[in-house]
Amino acid sequence: MGQEIYRIYFDSEDFARFERRLADETELLGEWLRLRRFSPAGHVGGFELEGWLIDRHFSPAPINEAYLGRLANPLVVPELSKFNVELNSTPQPLSANALSLLETELTRTWRHCLEVAHDLESTLILIGILPTVREADLSLANISPLNRYHALNAQILKRRGGQPLRVRIAGAERLGLLHGDVMLEAATTSFQVHVQVPAGEAVRYYNASQILAAPMVAVAANSPFLFERQLWDETRIPLFEQAVDTREARRVTFGEAYLAQSPGEIFIDNMRRFSVLLPVEFASSVEGLCHLRLHNGTIWRWNRLLVGWGADGEPHLRIEHRVMPAGPSIVDMIANAALYLGAVRFLAGTGRAPEDDLAFAEACANFYRAARAGLQADVVWLDGRLLPVRKLLREALIPMAQEGLRLLGIDEDESRRYLSVIRGRVESGQNGAVWQKAYVARHGRDFFRLTAAYLENQRSGSPVHEWSLC
Repeated sequence: MGQEIYRIYFDSEDFARFERRLADETELLGEWLRLRRFSPAGHVGGFELEGWLIDRHFSPAPINEAYLGRLANPLVVPELSKFNVELNSTPQPLSANALSLLETELTRTWRHCLEVAHDLESTLILIGILPTVREADLSLANISPLNRYHALNAQILKRRGGQPLRVRIAGAERLGLLHGDVMLEAATTSFQVHVQVPAGEAVRYYNASQILAAPMVAVAANSPFLFERQLWDETRIPLFEQAVDTREARRVTFGEAYLAQSPGEIFIDNMRRFSVLLPVEFASSVEGLCHLRLHNGTIWRWNRLLVGWGADGEPHLRIEHRVMPAGPSIVDMIANAALYLGAVRFLAGTGRAPEDDLAFAEACANFYRAARAGLQADVVWLDGRLLPVRKLLREALIPMAQEGLRLLGIDEDESRRYLSVIRGRVESGQNGAVWQKAYVARHGRDFFRLTAAYLENQRSGSPVHEWSLC
């Protein structure tokens, strides 16, 4: 969905042509997988990071057109709303000092972003859900002026018969509302880690990513409040799932099953279960897989399999791990990436596939328990035991990640530095969600004060487990 489209309105012939092209490309992808046309190379990492533009009163600032024009940085692009932007990394081979290279580049980009925002009497903040955002901010008046966003909104509402979207979230408090467009999605900002994997190992990596989704969302949770209600520790999860609900097969989903034998199973499922939303016809040949890729971009699995091309023109597969929110600090996010990249490398390479020891239904249940309760969640692990997620992280996943990073060739000092941030968070029990809830418990339900204090801590550069509540 990152690509712009040239039309907003479509007729039945547009959908018919697109569906034919999609079927042809899905068949071709399956043939390429059988013939081993996809790259056997892997272990290249990167990320997408969504941020909020806010004004001097800590409210959303819908200025991304002027802001991006002045910034003029190809790594920073528009998002759904006028008060969001997306920062991208340069992909890095996962070896040696790759993690610190990602952190250095992000820090440089972020500083430039802050400088330009200051010139426009605004700033940026990295947080899963902005505590000061109001439902009124999430309206079509603040949608970015790109065709793909307007078309997506129109098509989702069309499939709902024009009926508003219904959101129901029950956490510490309850929220229920009706909303007339897809802009609720703009309240959910993420840190999405990408990893290119060898095509022959993609099934193992994808299934391992599904298993890791629960502990990753627990350790990274940073979205406890929405519209001044305390809901889930990672409220992004239920909000996004309901914000683009077409009343057909749910398009934001954990999935239906593990992959069994081939990565192509996901793309067949895309074609069979999910209606086309954006039937834009491309002039390129079937080998470009343009229709398949666009359709895949309108289905937001929490782990999404993507098709890309290398500089040599060879197709490759990568996993987009979408479960983590933005923030709290740059070092926290790179540490989260280190934990995921190391642990997924370890689990994908074990002699016995971990998905053989954890039923998909249990992995799915783990994910929603972890999104709801964060670091206080209990999850079922591979040995069948129900464990506190902090115990699982401390005793199993951090050591797995350390070994996985070693297998990737990441320097020992790199591994130790970033995983120590995760250890500190696990030992203290303080991630972004815990800090936000504790701050409100101490200082009261002033969400502007909360945002100001959060921003001050974020600017310090310290990891969240070191943040004070003063």
